Amino acid sequence: MSRGRAEAARTALAQIIDGELERAVPEAVAAFATLLAERGGPGVAGVLFYGSALRDDALDGVLDFYVLTDRSGDWPGPAWVAMAGRLLPPNVGYLEQSLAVGPAKRTVRAKFAVMTLAQFARGTSAASMDTTLWARFSQPCVRVHCRSDADASAIRDAVVQAVVTASRWAAVLGPPSGTAADYWRALYKATYSIELRVEHSSRGVDLVSRHLGRYATSLPLAWDVAGVASCVSHPGAGHGGAQRADGGSIATTLEPTISPQSRRRALRRWALRARLGKPLNLLRLTKAALTFDNAVDYVAWKIERHSGYRIDPTPFQRRHPLLAAPALYWRLRSRKVLR
Repeated sequence: MSRGRAEAARTALAQIIDGELERAVPEAVAAFATLLAERGGPGVAGVLFYGSALRDDALDGVLDFYVLTDRSGDWPGPAWVAMAGRLLPPNVGYLEQSLAVGPAKRTVRAKFAVMTLAQFARGTSAASMDTTLWARFSQPCVRVHCRSDADASAIRDAVVQAVVTASRWAAVLGPPSGTAADYWRALYKATYSIELRVEHSSRGVDLVSRHLGRYATSLPLAWDVAGVASCVSHPGAGHGGAQRADGGSIATTLEPTISPQSRRRALRRWALRARLGKPLNLLRLTKAALTFDNAVDYVAWKIERHSGYRIDPTPFQRRHPLLAAPALYWRLRSRKVLR
């Protein structure tokens, strides 16, 4: 594949990602991102909005944000928590805020993850042993806050890299030939299956179905950037009309050209990532139990949302969530909130 073709594909893909990153968001989302940026101070390079609230355009659940900083210590908190974020990013937290939603104010809730911009770039690269970051940000996201044009470009490049990394694995894990949606669905099914998730692995199908055109356009471009040779057969063209992929409709049939030897090597690399997936997730959950910012408030909201039982956390519970956990657990069991 020529260098010029790869560069042209990268430019086209970057334009698609730029359009997604600059998408307008509800005023409450923008206000929350500003709140997070102000909390982190001048060390915050940018704030990304992603997840189910973005896909559903809804504010009644929990908003999901990634806060990207220069250094782990730029986010306020104990030094040992910053160290934990350096060793195993990201650090996570929960926040509630009364914000204007339409003509009235209401409580808006958000989960946020904090990591450095350099960690974000490494996590979206093909060399990353962890699948979670590039899989998550190969899906649409919005850059709600950004400190400078240079930071905006760096964030855009990392998100483009996430799409390219995901496309490499989609070529390996997907069918010998199929539509772009077939490859993305196979990829998300594989990544969901090796992570500790509440959702069923079929969730990947729902993710792709919402933006079929976007996924159809981005895959052949990402393959060109990644150096994955491919052919395309347009509907009705027949195999004799196959040509190099440079985009296509939702119904276009794609076929990555991967030698059996290259596929075997790639599958061995994937097997290693698959073995590490759940242990890495478990390590993060263990770390979150010690470092989660406002964990008790988050748990209280989840319990009320799913059971209707309201908990008003005490100052002691907020300061010492692990010490308070056993008493809270037995209280919920005795009232049959937990069974």
